[in-house]
Amino acid sequence: MHNYILVFIGGGLGSICRFGIGHLLAGYRFQYPWATFAANVVSCFILGILFALSTKGRISGQMAVMLMAGFCGGFSTFSTFTNETFQLLLAGEFFKAASNVALSLGVCLVSLYAGLKMAA
Repeated sequence: MHNYILVFIGGGLGSICRFGIGHLLAGYRFQYPWATFAANVVSCFILGILFALSTKGRISGQMAVMLMAGFCGGFSTFSTFTNETFQLLLAGEFFKAASNVALSLGVCLVSLYAGLKMAA
């Protein structure tokens, strides 16, 4: 039960940060889903760092659960990414939709790798 509470706390904090990024960037009225992109890239970077630290025993298992499953899970947002991509498709913005998928996947993989290497 204790791990569920840790995930709950971490997820809440991650969700608040995700909401904050969306709120911060909302005034710019982008034609591209940059807030979701930024949250996912940063979350992957943080997850890479945390994964490397946890495999080396530099953070406790409980801290890893709270931050990796909780915070990073709440901060990143696959469902919003999918919805925004779908909305671009419905609007006939096929290039933007395809670039959102390609950029998100590519940059998130690089970001995760950079986090792993940074903490190595």
